[in-house]
Amino acid sequence: MSALRRLLKRLAAMARPRTWDRDIDEEIASHLEEAADDYAARGLSREAARLAAIRDFGGITQAKETHRDVRAFTWPDHLRQDLKYSLRQLTGDPGFTSIAVATLALGIGVNTAAFSVINGVLLNPLPYPQPDRLIAVYSRTADEPRAWSSYPNFLDWVDGNRSFSGLAAFRPADLNLTGAGPPERVAVEMVSASFFPLLGVQPILGRTWLPEEDQLGAAPMAIVGETFFNRKFGGSPAVLGRTLTLSGTSYVIIGVIPATFQFHAGNFHPSDVYVPIGGWNVPGFRNRKVSMAMDVVGRLKPGLSLEQAADDMQALARRLADRYPAANKGTGITLVPLKSDLARPATPLLFLLGAAVLFVLLIAGVNVANLLLARSIRRAPEVAIRAALGASRRRIVRQFLTESVVLALAGGAPGALIAFAATSAARTVLPPVLQPHAEAIRVDGRVLVFTMVVSVLAGALFGLVPALKASRLDLRGQAARSGGDHRTEGVFVVAEIALALVLLAGAGLLMRSLAAALRMDPGFRPDHLLVARVSFPADDVSPERVRAVWRQMSGKFETLPGTEASLSASSVPMTNDFSTLPYWIDGRPRPSTPAEMQWALSYIVEPGYLRVMGIRLQRGRFLTPQDNEHSSPVIVIDDQFARRQFGDRDPVGRRINIDILNITAQIVGVVGHVRQWSLDETAASPHQAQCYLSMYQLPDHVFALAARDVAIVFRFADPLAQVAPIRRMLQEVNGDLVMYREQIMDGVIADRLAGRRFTMLVMGMFAALALMLASVGTYGVVSHLVGQRAHEIAIRVAVGAGRRQVLQMVLRHGMKMALAGLVIGLAAALALTRLMTNMLFGISAHDPATMAGVVSVLIAVSVTACYIPARRATRVDPMIALRSE
Repeated sequence: MSALRRLLKRLAAMARPRTWDRDIDEEIASHLEEAADDYAARGLSREAARLAAIRDFGGITQAKETHRDVRAFTWPDHLRQDLKYSLRQLTGDPGFTSIAVATLALGIGVNTAAFSVINGVLLNPLPYPQPDRLIAVYSRTADEPRAWSSYPNFLDWVDGNRSFSGLAAFRPADLNLTGAGPPERVAVEMVSASFFPLLGVQPILGRTWLPEEDQLGAAPMAIVGETFFNRKFGGSPAVLGRTLTLSGTSYVIIGVIPATFQFHAGNFHPSDVYVPIGGWNVPGFRNRKVSMAMDVVGRLKPGLSLEQAADDMQALARRLADRYPAANKGTGITLVPLKSDLARPATPLLFLLGAAVLFVLLIAGVNVANLLLARSIRRAPEVAIRAALGASRRRIVRQFLTESVVLALAGGAPGALIAFAATSAARTVLPPVLQPHAEAIRVDGRVLVFTMVVSVLAGALFGLVPALKASRLDLRGQAARSGGDHRTEGVFVVAEIALALVLLAGAGLLMRSLAAALRMDPGFRPDHLLVARVSFPADDVSPERVRAVWRQMSGKFETLPGTEASLSASSVPMTNDFSTLPYWIDGRPRPSTPAEMQWALSYIVEPGYLRVMGIRLQRGRFLTPQDNEHSSPVIVIDDQFARRQFGDRDPVGRRINIDILNITAQIVGVVGHVRQWSLDETAASPHQAQCYLSMYQLPDHVFALAARDVAIVFRFADPLAQVAPIRRMLQEVNGDLVMYREQIMDGVIADRLAGRRFTMLVMGMFAALALMLASVGTYGVVSHLVGQRAHEIAIRVAVGAGRRQVLQMVLRHGMKMALAGLVIGLAAALALTRLMTNMLFGISAHDPATMAGVVSVLIAVSVTACYIPARRATRVDPMIALRSE
């Protein structure tokens, strides 16, 4: 009987309840040495080395622990035993442990960072009492399911609904602050008296408005934000009762809202001052046909569902349509949970982010699974001895799973650190859709729990297959079915490459979309263009006075050397400043309701606007100085307006009726289309028809509104260098003029593409990480297979196989796995990238060039990963390899 059999017999005989002592330790060690000598004498040095490894890495201790299993240990004892042994195994192999921990840390870290974003935007509740009952309330038209609402309709909703305990209106209205140092523009929010009580916000000083103070004719009262309170008033409680002069109106300060208050819904933005919306008295605000950029939020009554509230509000909308058909016919109401409404713009990006990091984690986990599988083969003698001592297959699987979970938890700790760093870095470069949620994006307790759960699940998932394989190994590391381990490793490589291909395809599509957007012509010349806004003093907004100041400003700007400048009283491309006008073509039937009106984006500008912006004139003429308050109204339309309304016919000379302004203007020219929203806008973007009106031909009844502020566009070699001279010129015209929001147009365009650029960079980073992990995994598997087949390769070389044949054999085997992964990954990419259609621009989700480029990259990487171990295989010395076997 061989020494090994005698050892196993002796160990099996010890499986009765008794204690282990030093004599037994020495006896087992003696038998192990005898077995090692026996194998060495027979030339089986590899098996002797394996037996020595059992002793060196704790095999005897494990044999003792396995013996104690038959003594009916409790579950905590087993768990403590498994954990203790797992730690000893992992610390005894620092090279393997370091690689596995680093790989898992990357996968877990990026997943945790992504979850911190998703948690902050989608999962964290809103910071208000009973946030699930807060509802965004919109008007609904045939063209816009979530449209702004008019103030008269809001008042009728408050009185006529039966579903909401409260409704509140709000809209932005930046105003000039004067009388408290140099004039400045402050962020103001107009809100109804119900706004703060509805959200459960209490002032830290003073009070909020009473309902009767939110009425037309009531004494103007304001509430200031805590940040503004500290900056302007030094945090003094004496602020109550003091006055603020905002655009010519004096407001008495009655309260201070805490700086922690944030409400990024609809139009809302962090504000310095809050004023009552009911006291706003400008033309159009109390016109039921005009929305004036006002949003509404409500709180559902207890016990009512969103569906019940929707039915109630739709019935109310029908009653208002019957009562006011000229304004409300065809207009409904849309209700959306406030949390969903806030997260809606960011949802596609978060979905893509979550999918990308999940793929990275899967690739990292597959890499670790391959490492565990290769390591389990080296531990075959240990498994054999434990089985001989009576350990069940389930017991062996549990031990190996414990080791993989411990390994994953070890990767989770640095993964959390990676998440902290990644989250902090991400908050500095968030795209506009995520910036309102920046404060909520952080690594908190929920995120850390997520890290732990992901670590445990990753360890269990990626350690299961190696554990099952290990439980079926014999002493020589051979599976119960020949070749099973190699097939498993091959499946892992196929999965890695397939997952990497999907990520690379997504990143490639986003990269090509950004490139396509950057190639688009904006319809004007953005280079050397400065855009700024100038607010007008509110003490005198008579039409004559406003027109005189506009002309004086234009005259001053003409004296700047090398400068072209022009004023615009409404829209400027890509700056979020826009206005729209309803119209119908003269000679056609007038639409019966606003919902049936055609709408066009309106640019109310000076005659020099076309020249300064560099917009192309296609037909007729543009506005001239003669198109003023003393001449008949004229209008210039863009080519899309012309095609939609007149087809191939010449529109010059036709007339357009413009509702709200109550004018009929003659078309005198056609210009090229300007991209108002972004370079990547499409035909589905809102308000593609555009028109240009003269500032000086605006009807007198809208001047009080149009004169609030105007935009100025400048073109000169160094735009920012002229900001100070422009400010001085404005002060010479009127000391109360305030210039603000100066922007370089190239920067504005870049900001509009920030979301697309951010998405591309994130996907590109994850795709590069996936490519690196997949290439390392492929290299590791092929290297392991070369080591496993060293005996076979030696025989082939001994019988005459050349290096080229060996190289081809190894490359063929590795590339079979890679090509299988490419085929599966390409099919998955073609299916999954369809979900990205709404995020792409200028290309198809199945863009052939992108797919071909991704496949080419992965083929090149796979060939390289296979070639290095294949090259090493050609250097195998047959004598050394055969002797080691």
